[in-house]
Amino acid sequence: MTLRMVLRPGDRVHFDGREYQVAGLAGTSVRLRSEEVGADQVVLAGHLMASPDFTLVGAGPAPQVEPFGLLDALPADVLAAAKQWECHIVEVETGLEPHPPPDAIPKPEYDPARHSLAERQRTKGAELGVSYRTVENRRLRYAAQGLWGLVDQRAVRPWEMTGRADARLVEAVREIIAEQTDASTGTRSRLIRRVVKRVEQIHGPGVVPLPGRTAFYELVDRLSQGRHTFGSAVTRRQMANRPAGLFTPTFASRPGEQVQIDSTPIDVMVILDDGLPVRADMTLAVDVATRTICAGVLRPVGTKAVDAALLLAKMLVPEPMRPGWANALRLSASRMPHARLVDIDTRMREAAARPVIVPDQIVIDHGRVFVSETFIRACDRLGISVQACRPGTPTDKGVVEATNASVKTLFAQHVAGYTGGNPTMRGRDVTGEWTIGELQDLLDEWLICWQHRPHDDLRDPYQPRRVLTPNEKYAALVAVAGYLPLILSGEDYLELLPVEWRRITDEGITINNRTYNDVALGPYRNDRSGIVAKGNRWEVHVDPYDVSQVHLRTRDGWITVPWIYLPMVSAPFADFTWRHARRLAGNGATEAEIARVLDDLLTRAEHGPDRAGARITARTRAGQAAHRPPLPEPDPGPVAEEVTEPDAEVIPFGIFDADAEAERWI
Repeated sequence: MTLRMVLRPGDRVHFDGREYQVAGLAGTSVRLRSEEVGADQVVLAGHLMASPDFTLVGAGPAPQVEPFGLLDALPADVLAAAKQWECHIVEVETGLEPHPPPDAIPKPEYDPARHSLAERQRTKGAELGVSYRTVENRRLRYAAQGLWGLVDQRAVRPWEMTGRADARLVEAVREIIAEQTDASTGTRSRLIRRVVKRVEQIHGPGVVPLPGRTAFYELVDRLSQGRHTFGSAVTRRQMANRPAGLFTPTFASRPGEQVQIDSTPIDVMVILDDGLPVRADMTLAVDVATRTICAGVLRPVGTKAVDAALLLAKMLVPEPMRPGWANALRLSASRMPHARLVDIDTRMREAAARPVIVPDQIVIDHGRVFVSETFIRACDRLGISVQACRPGTPTDKGVVEATNASVKTLFAQHVAGYTGGNPTMRGRDVTGEWTIGELQDLLDEWLICWQHRPHDDLRDPYQPRRVLTPNEKYAALVAVAGYLPLILSGEDYLELLPVEWRRITDEGITINNRTYNDVALGPYRNDRSGIVAKGNRWEVHVDPYDVSQVHLRTRDGWITVPWIYLPMVSAPFADFTWRHARRLAGNGATEAEIARVLDDLLTRAEHGPDRAGARITARTRAGQAAHRPPLPEPDPGPVAEEVTEPDAEVIPFGIFDADAEAERWI
């Protein structure tokens, strides 16, 4: 009943386009003799068996192993009928039923010694009431496929999901379901109506037969299964955005090999300076190798490109310990190589337990925060390669996307003012409890705690059950990858700011209808910078969150130049605050008039003005509060001889407020 699957000397095989005779076998080698060429050759048995055209001449088709899994999935009556046929076929072949007792003898009509195979097949056909051809076909299928060849194939016919529905109708249903990916979620009745309209538009009314109401609903449910066509629109878009290829995890073998950056709103209401509750944007940088959150920055909604550059500056310097933080968060209390790091950078002595990771490559999306001249120039200056992921493919930076979700579940939901992921999850009367600065302090402390939390993706390859923390993973990799700190000074911070190219006139420097002037500009007024490519203009760096002053690069170093109307304004202001003040002042307003409007805007913010103006003002104060640069020390020149004199009383020089002074005199 089984075909021979043995290769012996003397057999004839087909190999490499010719027919050979097996002359001998020795270990794993086979000697083949060709009558055409008249020469022998020796090949490895594995190479011979793996050849695509290798066949054993005269052996017939190779037997197939029965699909035992499919046999177990058959209905009981179908499997019983197949086994009954097996008994009949075995009796035709051998004269005995399967597993006979030792003293069993064949029936006279099925005895192979008395009757030929054809006669036995005719006898079995007459016994079962079937034709001779039916018995012969069953016997041949059993010889090739075993018990599976005797199964009624009607019971294993592939199930058609669309049933008896017309193919033209099925095609229209699939098209309409695909169109629902980016549309708002509707009901099944709306989709059915659109399908009917589409079918009638293409094929004409009454041409394509339509199923009944229940059958139509069932057809729609079958074709939309797993696509969330009638569920959450967000989930539906996510399911449709899945890549067609395999899901392969992002892998990095050393700290800084790849750092992923992303910006997303955090699910916490914060209070701005005027008491207005708003949501904040959270920008994270995550190291793939260690899962370290290198830095996290919170900003009012509407993150600027300069924030991404500031994120670089923050992640490339040690995180200092702050008053109130537990000693367990110190670098010296962690498992990282503290003594070695202190020898390299003394700032590590009072640092928190968060490693400084210098990225080799940064993966970003196509958000306007990152795809900007400021961010690209900063990365280029720091020697960092920027890799943009494919548009609309968040799986290209899945590590930081997963980390964003972890921050929201492990941190945000425990903070007062938590709003939930969407409006359906928001509680009643949710208000802000923390200012954006206080929430930033909380986030910074939590990020240090994150470094001590075991991460499921950080497992010891030799002890898979042991889950490592980001700091433990960093300590394990730092001996192999080394450590290279990058020190950022105040000048480095200024380099990360956006650049404007301007001339220095007698009035000073003009940027967006603002005039900046100072005594230090004297030697450079009406002078050429020597940079021909920029029209001999001077390089001016502007902080969008504090345009009350600009920073001028000269041949002798940096000069900080204030706005000429700064004494009229009660607080630093941002670029978007200035634009809002210009709109309030109207077209044709002078710079002094805009300054008065700006001062009035900032003053009225304390008393709760209109919500639009309040939002602009509060974003200004929150944006300019953090990461003030330590400006470079000016050159003191030759040191004069020290003269010891008694200290005089220091009288502070206040800011003149015209409105307050007028009220006092009145």
